[in-house]
Amino acid sequence: MSISIDDELLSLPAAAKLLPGRPHAATLYRWTRRGVRGVRLETVLIAGRRYTSREALDRFIATTSAADGEPAPTRTTRQRDRAIRAAERDLGL
Repeated sequence: MSISIDDELLSLPAAAKLLPGRPHAATLYRWTRRGVRGVRLETVLIAGRRYTSREALDRFIATTSAADGEPAPTRTTRQRDRAIRAAERDLGL
C-alpha cells in the first residue's frame, strides 16, 4: 500500500513527535531508506522534502511488530562486495 493524496501529510519531524519516545527525525529518515527488519516507512517526496502520513506510520508499526522475532535480512559477503562495486561504479570511482 502507498500514501494516498487524501492522507494528511506530515513532515518527518512532525511525524516523530507523534511516536512514543519521540525519536529523532533522522531515525524516521533512516526507516525510509534502510527500514527495520526489511520494512520501510512509506514516504512521498514533494519539492525536495519527505513526507509521511499517520496511516503510513500505522502500517509501518503493524508490519514491524508482526516481524518481531524474525531474523533481520542479512547479506552474504559476496552480495555486500557486489553492492559496494556497484555503488563505486555509479559514483564513477
